[in-house]
Amino acid sequence: CLVIYYQNVKSYSAGMLTALSNRIGDVMLLMSIAWMMNFGSWNFTLYLEYYNLDLNMKLIGFLIIVASMTKSAQIPFSAWLPAAMAAPTPVSALVHSSTLVTAGVYLLMRFHFLIMNYDFFLLFIGLLTMFMSGLGANFEYDLKKIIALSTLSQLGLMFTILSLGSVKLAFFHLLIHALFKALLFMCA
Repeated sequence: CLVIYYQNVKSYSAGMLTALSNRIGDVMLLMSIAWMMNFGSWNFTLYLEYYNLDLNMKLIGFLIIVASMTKSAQIPFSAWLPAAMAAPTPVSALVHSSTLVTAGVYLLMRFHFLIMNYDFFLLFIGLLTMFMSGLGANFEYDLKKIIALSTLSQLGLMFTILSLGSVKLAFFHLLIHALFKALLFMCA
């Protein structure tokens, strides 16, 4: 609703693209939650040593990865992030620094033991997102979209750091990026 603050066709289409892209991640997250009930509990810390042996847990890990890719706007789902810049600037600062895009990276940090089987996939997606967003920012004229593509590049870097196994470094990068990106939006 915040993306469609301005009443025009561009804002409506950007809001629809944002909502539909994020619904894919919501469905994947709900499916992983429902599938985790096969173990009798949502408290995944009780059966950590069982994760690498079970095919169901690998499937749950893949669903969580797809959910975090949609929330953090990684490469197949990255169209909604620059489109969400049709919103007012404070809304853009919230979307890019503290809410939506950080939710996917934080989800991967919480389930980092599940993504060890998919580390090469995450490395490829993160590097591709960094490259494509940097390339797209070279041909953009709107300052808010340039900042959005910069955020997308930083999210690709966070995915790359997570694929290399450094969770604490990715969390530190997430906090510093949230602080400075919000300040950058307020200055822009």
